[in-house]
Parts: sequence; C-alpha cells; structure tokens
Amino acid sequence: MAGRIVECEAYEEGDPASHSFRGLTDRTAVMFGPPGHLYVYFTYGMHFCMNVVTGQDGEGSAVLLRAVEPTEGIEIMQARRGVSNLRLLCAGPGRLTQAYGIGRGDNGVDLVSGRDLFVARGEPIDERGIGVGQRIGITVAMEKPWRFYVSGSPFASGGSSLPRRNRRAGPVAGTRATASGEGTATAMASGMGKVSGRDSAEEEGFRRPPSG
Repeated sequence: MAGRIVECEAYEEGDPASHSFRGLTDRTAVMFGPPGHLYVYFTYGMHFCMNVVTGQDGEGSAVLLRAVEPTEGIEIMQARRGVSNLRLLCAGPGRLTQAYGIGRGDNGVDLVSGRDLFVARGEPIDERGIGVGQRIGITVAMEKPWRFYVSGSPFASGGSSLPRRNRRAGPVAGTRATASGEGTATAMASGMGKVSGRDSAEEEGFRRPPSG
C-alpha cells in the first residue's frame, strides 16, 4: 500500500495540547524516544492515531498524520474501511490508521530503517501550495497554526473547505508503500507511513488529551 501525505499536525513537549505536556509516562515513552519512530495511541475508545516522533531523544515532540492521498493498494484499504469512496479512505487520523491496519502493536516501529512500514522522501511542494491552519479536535492551544496541508487537496480531512492561508514552510513529502499481501505493507513518506494487517480493537480507550 502507498499514499502521499497531504495533512499533518505538530505537537511538542511545551504544548498543552500534546500528550508529552504531562511528562514522560509508560504510554508516551516512544514519543520521548529517538526520532523517526511511530507513536500510536488509542482515542475515544474507537480508533488509533499515528504520529512520527520528530524531536531529539528525550524531547517529546511528534507529528500527527491526519490524511493521505491513496496511490497503491486501494482495494485493500477499501476492504478494511468498508467504503469505496477514494476521497474518504484516509481523510482523518482514524480513517488513515484503519485503512493501513495500524494498531497498538505498531507503536515504536522504526520508520527510517523499517521494512514493513517506513517513510520516504516525496516530491517537494512549492511553499505557495502548503496551507497552514489551526489544529483540529483540541480544546487548548487552539491558536497555534501547527496544521499543515496541501492546499486544495480533496484528500485532506477538511477537503475543499480547508482555508488557503499559506506561509513559508518546508516541502511536504509523500508516502509510498510496497505491500507484500493484505496483512502487511510498507510505506515511505517524509512524514510517516506504514501498513500492518494487525488491528487490536480490544485496547482500553482514552479520550484524546487533546492529541500527540
């Protein structure tokens, strides 16, 4: 399976909307670990969210992957999601992890050297094509413009309704994955990606405090 990352949100240790704001815990240990690893958490008692750890070891920073434009393995994603609408397959963090089969067992996966799930560099996007806005689904630090998306992309979680306010920002990479079957797949992107056929729905859920 493969997809191009089109929307993400940033979270850091001094941010009250981040899981790491409360300090190091068993649940956030991966977020405080070395960069380039996958941080997975269960939210609202119903779905997983996946993040790429981005800070230095011990820092507690990560980027939440919110949306991906599917490019390969679409039939697998449709079967997992139970929907055929291409635009809705990976538009939103919960939909994205369901489509890619991400579960708690994937927490801590190395996205740099991993073979089943990994992130690879995508095609650069001109700064004028990158939208910037407020993060979604949080109740604190809402003023921080830390959500980034490909302007006008119908695959972003807000679709065409997303504002087109732009500012200088680095290139957003895409995700590409190679699937070895329905159970596993490999993703490459410059934010994060992966696909594992495992999905552990038996985890005890917790409300997203606000995110991480």
